[in-house]
Amino acid sequence: MNQITLLFLAFAGGIFLAIQGGFNAQLGVLLQNPLLASLVAFFCSASFAFLGLAFSMKNYPTVDQLKEIPLYLWFSGALFSVLGISLYYYTIPRLGISTMISFGLSGQLIFSVIAGHFGWFGMPAEPIVYKKIIGVTAMILGIVLINK
Repeated sequence: MNQITLLFLAFAGGIFLAIQGGFNAQLGVLLQNPLLASLVAFFCSASFAFLGLAFSMKNYPTVDQLKEIPLYLWFSGALFSVLGISLYYYTIPRLGISTMISFGLSGQLIFSVIAGHFGWFGMPAEPIVYKKIIGVTAMILGIVLINK
């Protein structure tokens, strides 16, 4: 897949996350509990993922491959997903979708630059250079302007 296609897919993924945040925040308000909305959303997400796998997966991992996966990797991503998504569902109705998403993106941006610099989570190191500092500063300034 070429770089432009990948960038478009990343952009579309951001749109989809904003859409799901809006819908599921409404669900959380109606259910009167953002964690319950997260449970419903994750159950439905798991169902959709299962259907997608059923139609697309050709080779299943072996038992030996599954045993090689560290125990924390089975649960840690899910924990942070529930925490992050539940916070979205809780704050969107109180702050508005653009404010929540822009501040959420700020957190993602700042953390990802730091994590990338140190190569955390087994990812390749991406040193912080002046261009990145200027880019992050510009984006944060844009977020401040969006919310003023």
